[in-house]
Amino acid sequence: MHLYVEIWKARPKWLALSGDERKQYFDGIGAEIQKLVDTGVEIVGFAINDEETPHRSNYRYLAVWKMPSLEQVEMLESSVERAGWHEYFEQENARGELIPPPQALEDMANLS
Repeated sequence: MHLYVEIWKARPKWLALSGDERKQYFDGIGAEIQKLVDTGVEIVGFAINDEETPHRSNYRYLAVWKMPSLEQVEMLESSVERAGWHEYFEQENARGELIPPPQALEDMANLS
């Protein structure tokens, strides 16, 4: 099982689109998301980044996904690229295999 985290904010090119253009773009994105869900991908959730978050990142939106395999992770990444998402949104990602907290803490303790 893999976790995938996306954080993003709008670029000026997105802000220049009309409401109808934005809706049309998201209609296509919705179909791509459904394809992923149909393969077993779980959307943990989407959120607007809380302004009061300590050590807050400078991104407005975030999404967290659970994916059964690296193959599905790569499907998401390919879908995002094909959709031209990065033309409209500045985004950073994090991904990795889901591990128990003790394993993560051990890895941090053993960093050199």
